[in-house]
Amino acid sequence: MDQQSESNPAHDEPSAAPSERQPARQRSHKRPKDIRELCYPFIYETQFQCDYEIATDELCCQVGGVMAMLPVAPSEGEAAVFADLDKLQRLIYNLNGSVRGRLGIFEEDMAWLKERYDLYNEASRGRVTGFVLPRGPQPIPALHLCRCASKKVVRLLVRLEESGVSYDPILPRFANLLANFFFVLTVFLKQEWQVPEVSYVSINY
Repeated sequence: MDQQSESNPAHDEPSAAPSERQPARQRSHKRPKDIRELCYPFIYETQFQCDYEIATDELCCQVGGVMAMLPVAPSEGEAAVFADLDKLQRLIYNLNGSVRGRLGIFEEDMAWLKERYDLYNEASRGRVTGFVLPRGPQPIPALHLCRCASKKVVRLLVRLEESGVSYDPILPRFANLLANFFFVLTVFLKQEWQVPEVSYVSINY
């Protein structure tokens, strides 16, 4: 006998009448009438745009934290870092709105950040030749968190593309560059402060 023709008791049970079926699950979160109960207009959105905007907002806040940790009486190098971070905060908020709204990151922004990257990289050339541990006096750890947060922004852009949301290719380029820029800032500042790098030798690769 063909096994597919055998009766399956589990499938022979009569289906529940419409009145006996479980009601459709309701969304537990609705836009409140009281604006004080809403932290962001799109916070209950089920797409990744809101997650991306929160991630870029968090990154901008982290950059502000780094700025607060820089010396009150800065050296020339520290003052340059502060000025660059001041400009970057605005660019990160431009990055924030560039998926839902109009594009706010342009090739001249890429060129400026690459120029600043090259400046700090050249100033600290040869100091890092392999993996190093993300440690040191503040704001070095905070800058490493900015670096990681930039990577998270890139990953959210990947998720957005995967979900069918289109955006300008300059956005992931800029976010990747941001991550590299924050790293080179850690190297530059540790050189300024004569803080040694601590090497890490991977046992995995």
